[in-house]
Parts: sequence; C-alpha cells; structure tokens
Amino acid sequence: MQVAQQSPWNIPSLGVGTFRLKNDEAYDSVTMALDVGFRHIDTAQIYGNEESVGRAIKDSSVEREDIFVTTKVWNDKLNKSQFVDSVKESLNKLQLSYVDLLLIHWPSPENGESMEEYLGELLRVKEMGLTKAIGVSNFTVAQIEQAVSILGEGQIATNQVEVHPYLINEKVREACAKHGITVTGYMPFAVGKVLKDDTIIAIAEKHNVTAAEVVVAWELAHGLITIPSSTKRKNLETNFKSLSLKLDAEDIAKIDALDCGDRQATPDFAPEWD
Repeated sequence: MQVAQQSPWNIPSLGVGTFRLKNDEAYDSVTMALDVGFRHIDTAQIYGNEESVGRAIKDSSVEREDIFVTTKVWNDKLNKSQFVDSVKESLNKLQLSYVDLLLIHWPSPENGESMEEYLGELLRVKEMGLTKAIGVSNFTVAQIEQAVSILGEGQIATNQVEVHPYLINEKVREACAKHGITVTGYMPFAVGKVLKDDTIIAIAEKHNVTAAEVVVAWELAHGLITIPSSTKRKNLETNFKSLSLKLDAEDIAKIDALDCGDRQATPDFAPEWD
C-alpha cells in the first residue's frame, strides 16, 4: 500500500474531509476511506457528524493508533468556561480518549474572547492529554504571528486554510513556513471548479490520470497536507492514487499560474484575508 508522506507532526499528508457530510453519509464516507487506505480523518464540532465519524472509526478493522483524527472547536466555545467541556463532548461523540490534532476552527470567537484566552485553553487541552497536537484554521499572516507570540515556536502543528489552484494563498503559506507550521489545504477542488479547468485537464491527459489526481498531486508537491472529501468510493480511490503521481516542474508552474483569488469559504465572520 502507498503510504502518505508525513509532516514533522506525523500528520498523513493526504486525508479525507467530512465537511457537509451528515449521518449515514458521513459514516459511509469514512468507512470507505479507511477501507481504501486513508488514515487521516478530518471533522469538526460544527459539522454535526462527529458521532457518525466516531462510529465508522470504531466499526473499522483499522487500529485506532493507525488513524489520525482531527477535530475543531467552534466559535461559541472559545472561552475558559466552555472550551474543555466542548472537547470532552467531541471525544465522547467520537468514542475516543484523545484526538491526534485539535484546531481552533476560526479566529472568530462569538463573544470577542482574546486569542490569549482561547489559545491558552487549546494548550491546556493538550496538557490534559485530550489531544496530541494543536493547531489553527483560517488564520491570517498577522494572526499566525500573534499565535506564535502567545504559544511560542514549535507548538502549532498546522494552519488549515483554503488552498487550490485558483487560490494558492502564498502569503499565508510563507508565514507558516517561516515558523515551521505545516499548511493543510482544504477545498482542494474549489467545489469542483478546478476539475473543469482546461489546463488541469490537459495535464491529466498528459499523465493519463484524472483531473482530481492532478490537483491533489499538485497540493502534495507543494508540501501541503490536503483533505478532499467524497461520498463515492471510486472518487476516494482516485484521490488516494494521487500519492503515486509525480508532476514535473512545468506542470506545477502551469497550475500555479491559475491563481486568481477565487475564494470559496467567505462566511461573514471571516477575518480580513491577506
């Protein structure tokens, strides 16, 4: 079996996302993903599917220690009174004693709590053994700098942000690289948009692979972790095959040139993007 390259935090570079998947759909997707060979599962409190994800993990024949599980704390729990309890609730739903990675989902606390407060709680949860690693999501360059100043170098495992050929997010990636923070790119297909791109289709034809394989291989070639999602086994298998696809420098440059700032995730509570 092809094994995903790992980050310094032992995060498998290719995972499976569960955003928008509910109930049996989430259960079936995770079940199939584990069967295909994925060992990195990404969920979040706000997705409302931690229970289904946990059931799929429990029912799988794959050993717990061989599965890397990420979840994220939502905006209304970023305070001293609710943070830890919310993580314990997540673990209860997931039927796990710990997660491998716990993230702040957005730097957007509902009640205006300071970053010092919620990152302090994030570190406390790690010290309690409820997560092995901690990180952030949707943090801008300035917020990464602030987070590092609060937690210190070497504490933040990843910053999970939107990255795909139409939004390469270079400034944030450079800021993370400066501090040794791995970037996890979500929405790698830009909700399917980039899979219809003529440049990507041409590269796929050149390598006799699918457009999805090209996009995932491009993310991996840039040293990113990425977490595409699918409810179809065939697509999960295709995504997993990307691990063995090596794009050449010309391919990568052509895909890089597609960047046009086409951001998909723009909730009203999002930070001021770089």
